[in-house]
This record gives sequence, structure tokens and C-alpha cells, in this order.
Amino acid sequence: MANPRDAYGETLVELGGKLQNIVVLDADLSKSTKTILFAKKFPERFFEMGIAEANMISTAAGLASCGKIPFASTFAVFATGRVYDQIRIDVAYSEANVKIFATHGGISVGKDGASHQMIEDLALMRVLPNMTVLAPSDAMETRCLVRLMATTEGPVYARIGRANAPVLYKKEDMGNIEIGKGLMVRDGSDATLIACGTMVDQAVDAAERLSKSGMSVRVVDMHTIKPLDITLVLKCLKETNAIVTVEEHSVIGGLGGAVSEVLAENGSRVDFKRIGVQDIFCESGEPEELFEKYGLNASHIVKTVKKLLK
Repeated sequence: MANPRDAYGETLVELGGKLQNIVVLDADLSKSTKTILFAKKFPERFFEMGIAEANMISTAAGLASCGKIPFASTFAVFATGRVYDQIRIDVAYSEANVKIFATHGGISVGKDGASHQMIEDLALMRVLPNMTVLAPSDAMETRCLVRLMATTEGPVYARIGRANAPVLYKKEDMGNIEIGKGLMVRDGSDATLIACGTMVDQAVDAAERLSKSGMSVRVVDMHTIKPLDITLVLKCLKETNAIVTVEEHSVIGGLGGAVSEVLAENGSRVDFKRIGVQDIFCESGEPEELFEKYGLNASHIVKTVKKLLK
């Protein structure tokens, strides 16, 4: 197990030593987002904006206009919902080279309740022109995608969860990782699970359980929600009999929405299901309890695939 938040903070320090134009902004949550590691190493390039997220985004855009590469961080609920107008105009419309990295995405934020459970951020960011949208699945992938964010021109939004996550990848697995190109974690011929972020581990677990029932299930880590890897989606459509998307996000507008648009526009008749939060606000509770109640765990994925293939 490793925490992607630690990976983010440590990678910022690594990048800060290599790229002098990287600056980091936070909104009073640097201990939680782990940008405090950068603040201690490079205090002259760290900006504590206080509980003023809108100002943070506009300031980041201003720094980008001066040639800096700003990483702005806070919880996902604040990084997108509270500052949408600033992101839309100052960052996306202006094509500013701003990197928004959010932690505490989804419902697995502990007992903070619905007010802090951000299940709309991928949809909000995906609909914005010029915006790239990422959802790393583990600490290693987080490190690699943060490095790519720093060297990719233009607006980028990335989100990770709060909790420790199983390590899915080794360093050598990340040699060919690209923004906009999904990763096939496990091959299979009966069905495809297309997952992102915290749900990739659940999808792998489900595929392993299904294999014991004689079902061959492919797992795709779609770490880039936008631009979506359409080629890989169509490959899965051609080679497997059912497709299921899995995300710790509303089923509306996120990964499931993106994949369903591709399938619909290509005349697909494949059996298809979106697993995620079903257009509701969730109650407070421990992550495992909430995953069980709202159908985001491996057991629910197994039942869904079996039902589709039946």
C-alpha cells in the first residue's frame, strides 16, 4: 500500500529541483495535499493562498502568463466546484499552462459527509474546452503523470483519493505511459472493465474473481478521461462481448459518460453498464461501507459482469 498524495508531494519536490519555473500554490490544506513537502524545500516558490480558492486559480493563471508552471492544489470539492468560473475563464478559455491537482476525490474521504464527497469534478472538467483530465490509480502512476503534467503545455486537471491505495505498477511498467493512452492491466476476451483512479484496483480484484468462474475479463486503466483513448475503447468493443465502466464518480458525465458517447457514435450494440454513484448524494461513512452500499466494490462488479454475460 502507498498513498498517492505522498507520491504527488514527493514528485513536486523532484520536479522543483529540475525545473526552476515550477511554482506551487495551495489553499490552506498543504499538509493534506502534501504540497507542504515542496514548501519546505522551495519556500520562495510556494504560495499559501489561504481559504481563497478562487484567488488561487486566478493567481496560478497569472503566474502561467509569466512563464511559470503553476501546480494549484486543494481538495477536489474546492478545486473544481468552488472555483469553476475562474477555471473556465482564466485557465481553460485562456489556455493557461496551469496544473490543477486535487486530492480527496470521490466518496472515500472518510466521515466528512456529502459536502466533501466530490462526485462531479471529472464531468465539470471534461466539458471544458482545452482541458486535459487525469485520474491516476496508484502512487507509481501518480508520479509518472505528475511528471507528464509538468511537461505538457496547457490546462490539466488531475484527481486522486484520500486513502492509501494498493500498488498496481512497478517503475518498469510505466516506461510507455502517455497522456491520452489507456493501459491494459489485464487481458481478456469475454468482457472489458474500463476503470479509473481508485476503482482500477477493484476492477482487477473483480477480474481475478471472475476468472475462477471461467470468465476471461480484460481490465483497462483509463487514467486519462480527456482526451479519451478512443482507439482502445473501440478495440475492446471489437474483441470482447460486454463493456463495464467503473469510477468513483457520478455515472453522469465522467468516465462512463465518455465511453458511452464513443460506443453510441460508433453504432455499438455491445452490452454496456456504468458503475459509479447513481445520480445521488451519498451519506457519510467509512470508505468500505460506502463502496458496499453504493455498489463500487469488487463484489458488485462481479455481479454486474455475470449478469451482462448471462
